[in-house]
Amino acid sequence: MKIIDRYVGSSVLLTALFGVLVLSLVLVLGNIFKELLNILVNNPDVPILGVLYFMALVLPFSLTFTIPWGFLTAILLVFGRMSADSEFVALKANGISIPRASAPVFALGVILSGLCFWINAEIAPRAEQAMKMALVDIATTNPAALFRADEVVDAFPDRRVYVGGKDGDRLLNITVFELGPDGGVRKMVHAREGSIKPDMENSRLLLHLYDAEFEQRDQRSPYDLSKIQQGISVQEGVFPLSLERFMQRFKSERRLTAYSLGELYRHLGEAEGKRYLETLVEFNKRFSTSLSCLAFALVAIPLGITTHRKETSVGFAISLIVAFGYFFFIIIANTFRGEANAFPQLLIWAPNLIFFTMGALLFRRLARQ
Repeated sequence: MKIIDRYVGSSVLLTALFGVLVLSLVLVLGNIFKELLNILVNNPDVPILGVLYFMALVLPFSLTFTIPWGFLTAILLVFGRMSADSEFVALKANGISIPRASAPVFALGVILSGLCFWINAEIAPRAEQAMKMALVDIATTNPAALFRADEVVDAFPDRRVYVGGKDGDRLLNITVFELGPDGGVRKMVHAREGSIKPDMENSRLLLHLYDAEFEQRDQRSPYDLSKIQQGISVQEGVFPLSLERFMQRFKSERRLTAYSLGELYRHLGEAEGKRYLETLVEFNKRFSTSLSCLAFALVAIPLGITTHRKETSVGFAISLIVAFGYFFFIIIANTFRGEANAFPQLLIWAPNLIFFTMGALLFRRLARQ
């Protein structure tokens, strides 16, 4: 039996590792393009180490999906091939039942579920926080990345900056609006070009403007258009742009997915109303999604054996359907996590209830054959 356990277990494990590698690469690249595309396009000189560090931080979040999915795909492929090659017929002839032959797979499912729980509870939340700060570091190390062509930047408390175009580190056709305490425009500056330099000691950026023209309103009567001062020209000027609001936005906008399990538990005691329900759903999700490996194992073994197909495309197609069906309920629960009438804290457990029940019925019928 040890030989059979090693054969089945190693086949599933190696195939699962390959599946997780491929799926993680796809998801990581997808997140890279989503988060860093504008920065990379506008600033090709972003250090490769920064991009690699960002990729490493995206990986834990991707693993929460790719480990169960890769494990599911591996079971379907391995058991489908073994069924097509009549290996289970040979095992039965030697007195080895399908449940006994599947024991290594369930052992792997328990181990992978534990790994997923650790990632969900601690690793992924910490990585998400670090990922946000990595974006801040990339942006502040290469401040020109904050400015995109034909867009208004509102990351600064009393400035609005429009950049018409970019040429490397040079900013072209720049318009800066200086706002007053009431949010009204007090000064407008237009420059043909400029450059941006970091001044991290004072938590600010220095915007150097060249060939600039000023329009400034009267401080006592800012809304009296007849008192606007126009035609003020300077060959070179410097506008300080505070980064405090920019940094505070990344630090304060902390999503529930960035809380560790212990922090979520403590937050449950402080949250109220809708926030409490959202926190409760997120807390339950950490446990529910961690059981996906076991749920997939229970469903995939009967499906893999009954399909009798060894083609990779067939196994992957079935895995795609099964995984979509499972995570669809997770998405629905997340969508309604603030709606008490939808009972999202219970809905988050629905995929496990359905898959464990369906898998148990399929496995029982298969074991009786």
